Amino acid sequence: MRLAIIEAQKAFDSDEVPVGAVIVAGDRVVGRGHNLVETLTDVTAHAEMQAITAAASALGGKYLQDCTIYVTVEPCVMCAGALAWSQISRIVYGASDPKRGYNRFGKVLLHPRTEVVSGVLESECEKLMTDFFAKLR
Repeated sequence: MRLAIIEAQKAFDSDEVPVGAVIVAGDRVVGRGHNLVETLTDVTAHAEMQAITAAASALGGKYLQDCTIYVTVEPCVMCAGALAWSQISRIVYGASDPKRGYNRFGKVLLHPRTEVVSGVLESECEKLMTDFFAKLR
């Protein structure tokens, strides 16, 4: 999760919503990303989407079975859907997102075998978000 926080800090420093993601296969990082929505003017350029694309490229296939994604904020519905299609084995996230997180609609959005762990380094992940939105006001 610490590597995902580093990615989120990159987003923060670029005036992007500070979400970072890292995908791990075994003991190696195969994908990483942070929000690039403003930079790319692309609403789909979420951290998870960047990490999924990088991991699929590194592994040479679209399925991320036996991989774990670490993401600083609960994935949105779009990202949860992409993670389901990738068949990722495990999702670990820090801060919950009660307004836009996938849990608002239920775990049914994920692949049935996907394990979810929430609240990892939650306060650090939340602080990045609250600091970012305080800076906007």
